[in-house]
Amino acid sequence: MLLRIQLIWVVFLLSFTLAENRVSVVNMEQLKNQTIKKDNDSLYVINFWATWCKPCIQELPYFQSAAEKFSGKKVKFLFVSLNSLKELKIVETFTINKKIKQEVLLLNAGNPNVWIDKVDSTWSGSIPATVMYKNGQKMFFKEGEFTQTEIDSITQLKTNTP
Repeated sequence: MLLRIQLIWVVFLLSFTLAENRVSVVNMEQLKNQTIKKDNDSLYVINFWATWCKPCIQELPYFQSAAEKFSGKKVKFLFVSLNSLKELKIVETFTINKKIKQEVLLLNAGNPNVWIDKVDSTWSGSIPATVMYKNGQKMFFKEGEFTQTEIDSITQLKTNTP
């Protein structure tokens, strides 16, 4: 009985520890430093989403599938949650339940009216939204949902993968 209680306690602590490490909180400058590097020829696919956004949740599996499909290429998929900082645990639980293997960040950048134009001047602020960077240059921006075919095609095109 004691062994069973200890095992349950260890599993509980382990799941709590894993959940805490799943989502990093970043500000806009940290996000830029991580993705817009001039000396890096990897394509960064950054998907802005939130757990309360139904279209975002519907397209997440497409991005996960594309990440696996292009895993041998110079492509990195990042999921940037726009949930509030107070919802960090919700985002962590969501990423565990949805088995998201890619890096998940929670953007804590303050007033969106200040930073949205820095991502793309045409962005109204609605999500989902996706931006791609390579060699420090913005390669693509889309506000709205993707299909599997669309995300595969644009990723292939931007990585020049046959």
